[in-house]
Amino acid sequence: MPRAGGAAIGCLVALIFLVIPAPRGPFAASRDVPDLAGARTAALDMPRLHSLLVSWRGEVILEQYGKGITPTRLANVKSVSKSVISALVGIAIDEGLIPGVETRLSTYFPVLLEDRDERKRQITVGHLLSMQSGLESTSSGNYGPWVRSRNWVSYVLARSMVSDPGTSMEYSTGSTHLLSAILTRVTKRSTYAFAQEKIGRPLGLTLARWPRDPQGIYFGGNDMLMTPRQMLAFGELYLRGGVAGGRQVVPRAWVETSCAPRGRSRYNPDQQYGYGWWLRTFGGVEGCFAWGFGGQYILVFRDLDLVIVTTSSPEVSEERRGHRRLVFDLVERLVVPQVAAARGTVHATR
Repeated sequence: MPRAGGAAIGCLVALIFLVIPAPRGPFAASRDVPDLAGARTAALDMPRLHSLLVSWRGEVILEQYGKGITPTRLANVKSVSKSVISALVGIAIDEGLIPGVETRLSTYFPVLLEDRDERKRQITVGHLLSMQSGLESTSSGNYGPWVRSRNWVSYVLARSMVSDPGTSMEYSTGSTHLLSAILTRVTKRSTYAFAQEKIGRPLGLTLARWPRDPQGIYFGGNDMLMTPRQMLAFGELYLRGGVAGGRQVVPRAWVETSCAPRGRSRYNPDQQYGYGWWLRTFGGVEGCFAWGFGGQYILVFRDLDLVIVTTSSPEVSEERRGHRRLVFDLVERLVVPQVAAARGTVHATR
């Protein structure tokens, strides 16, 4: 489960949403545009929600921000970062910097060859991507001690094995941080620099720098900073099979394999996991989504040509679990069916 620190928030004040008109496009004035008034109304009753963006067929048809939240304000997207790291690994593999998902972790961290538990020698890049390394998790209750340690990479590598590699899902931010360390090594530059060159620049974005570990490795799996529009652009990239501006930014095959199920959440059995992306059915439609603690989401529905982005308060509180259910309910009842119906109408009239 995505994890983050922070003090518990106190009393929450109601959010008053600023509604930004959608850009005019081929469907902007058409009766076939999905009616999302219900989604807008529901959002008003969600005090933790900071933004809600809906893009259909490449047009933003709903964009709302809470009081005091501007479109250019950076959001801590928490574990949405894992989906970005996955994209960078796919690019590195395509460029031959990493041989493939079967490459063993010991290739980059020879210390594993000396470990008494020989199962560590079987861990691959693919196991890290799918959260099936078998290493004890550094998320949830183990997160604090890990990020307070002097060497995050060494701390993860020293964890005990709780299962054989590739046999079960154990969600762990440490796994994606190891991927950031690998990217730093094979690209001979920081993960930030690689991300800006390979994803930011092709999308026309300037990515913000995010935190680094004590050794200077950019956090691989948490605390990236993005605006909702940047999140939407990244979601559109995956919706279009890795293509942006006529250029193949992320390999199409990598987009497909990232959204192929490889593990299942032990806490939410209806949710599966691919390579840094979650999978779930919403209203009968398959969605592939990036999920960050507190309610940071990029939801991609390729069958509907739809991307939904939400940002929320990242603070720890008792309301956060209920908020997540409200976000999913909004998507499942008030966006997906409306878009599916409009899509059917458009196809029927053409």
